[in-house]
Amino acid sequence: MTYIIPDSLYQACKWLACLFLPALAVLIATIGPAWGLANVDAIVLTINAVATFLGAIIGVSAATAKEE
Repeated sequence: MTYIIPDSLYQACKWLACLFLPALAVLIATIGPAWGLANVDAIVLTINAVATFLGAIIGVSAATAKEE
């Protein structure tokens, strides 16, 4: 398959969007208030927005992949 973005970038974005960023958002939402972190909701919202954006990018890349 040939993707719009290189395979290594695709794999990195997939890992970030599907695993790392959602886990980071939950971690910050959970421990942020305990540590007195300001604007926890804004931070979590931003992380989730970035994860959604990356998910859209890899989704478009997968949907437009061409057979070799």
